Amino acid sequence: MNPVAGSDRASIPGSERSALVGAKPVGEVNPDEQLTVTMVLRRGKQAPDLTSPTSRVDREQFASRYGADPEDLEKAERFAADSGLRVSRADPAARTVTLTGSAAAFSQAFGVELKQYERGKTRYRGREGAITVPKELDGVVVAVLGLDDRAQARPHIHRRRRSGSNGAGANTSYTPVQVGELYGFPAEASAAGECIGLIELGGGYEEEDLKLFFGGLDVPVPDVVAVGVEGASNDFAGGGGANGEVALDIQVAGAMAPAATLAVYFAPNTDQGFLAAINEAIHDTTNKPSVVSISWGGPEESWTPQAMEAMDEAFADAAALGISVFVASGDQGSADRLQFIENEQGQLVRNPEYDGKAHVNFPASAPHAIACGGTRLEGEGAVIDSETVWNDGNGWASGGGVSAFFKPPAWQQAALAELNPVTPPGKKPGRGVPDVAGDADAETGYRMYCGGKAEVAGGTSAVAPLWAGITARLNKEKQRQLGFLNTALYSSTGRSCLRDVTVGTNAIAASQGVKGTPGYEAKVGWDCCTGLGTPNGSALRAAL
Repeated sequence: MNPVAGSDRASIPGSERSALVGAKPVGEVNPDEQLTVTMVLRRGKQAPDLTSPTSRVDREQFASRYGADPEDLEKAERFAADSGLRVSRADPAARTVTLTGSAAAFSQAFGVELKQYERGKTRYRGREGAITVPKELDGVVVAVLGLDDRAQARPHIHRRRRSGSNGAGANTSYTPVQVGELYGFPAEASAAGECIGLIELGGGYEEEDLKLFFGGLDVPVPDVVAVGVEGASNDFAGGGGANGEVALDIQVAGAMAPAATLAVYFAPNTDQGFLAAINEAIHDTTNKPSVVSISWGGPEESWTPQAMEAMDEAFADAAALGISVFVASGDQGSADRLQFIENEQGQLVRNPEYDGKAHVNFPASAPHAIACGGTRLEGEGAVIDSETVWNDGNGWASGGGVSAFFKPPAWQQAALAELNPVTPPGKKPGRGVPDVAGDADAETGYRMYCGGKAEVAGGTSAVAPLWAGITARLNKEKQRQLGFLNTALYSSTGRSCLRDVTVGTNAIAASQGVKGTPGYEAKVGWDCCTGLGTPNGSALRAAL
């Protein structure tokens, strides 16, 4: 129960939070602990009309046209002062106000009871129930992030198993340059002058890995800029498994878009950190990325609606700025959850959150993101011999499905009705995921370097930077930012620019006594496995 509630306060819609499945409170938060929390404010003026070219603005104009209302900012600052909190940053363009103060002050200000929770090796600060604000801020504050600091997302990288083949044929691997050639994007093009933003919620990179990788391709090492967000930084030494994600993103994007600058935004793995990294990238007036790639996410059910709405509005901001945002659709097929996880002893045990039901990944399901699914690709040179839905039969497959939160956006409704309706029995129509796809199977994966070692990896983590690199090249070629591509790709002309993948499923098979998850079948036209399909370079260049 919230300690502060009553007729003089209002709950923020969609702010309700529950403990992680299996987590238990183990104590109160130290009342003197210093926290940093982000308030997201409503848009001051009308949202951008993304169907109109005149809705686009540059970063310098954005705040005055689509940012927060100055009066709302003043109300938020007065509330902070009255609550004993300090405003450490107010960003009118991102519509955020960052507050610092004690845990006790935040509990009182937002009507929450903060506790420490534990589940196995996981420990986090959390809350349960809704967040409340004074009545005068009702509708002004649309989200409050940072009170709960649980790990919000996971990277969508999948490394090749050492044992070799998955039974679907001989293993192979490609450099990102070779994948680009198969998709009709030969190596000789340059993306000089373009900047690709990469969002990372952990890990880091080493310059030596970049020298080894790009030197082996005979491609100049790109200019890589590390941007710290909310206290995070390029941390290879402490990055653990996340280092592979960072390496894959940089190496795939850099090889696909030679000479482009790569701005890597490192942020804490929380909903607050995730949103801060996205806002930092799209409103970055120094590096000015024209494309953003995101290889992290989690099931929609693990997010609060307030966080999902705030992030999708940030993606809408990106579209108004002409920025394309590509997001990995997940690596556990229709389940979007691993069947097994490691316990404290390093043993594989059943994941308590796996329920055998279909789920969709966020932020891939955000209507203003371009969701990227996965395939198994085989070919040589510029000739594709086979391309099917990625599904290794062991719980790893192209993420995709129907959103339980977002309605089908206008640009997708007609295409879905015309092609293949995907609403399962008993479910309401929702935003369909993914939109596009690319090679993701680790058994036909990407050669990379991490920690000085050569390895092969895949996952839809590789597809988002692949499409980001392709788009940066197209931006350079067309001398303009293509921006939010879905409105074009879902048109009849756009669909003709993609290779339709019609074989395979993203259902998850039963394993070791754990039931499987029903999935979706690839079909002619759009489907929940590979979306509209994979890139056809010559057609994309001609149409866009």
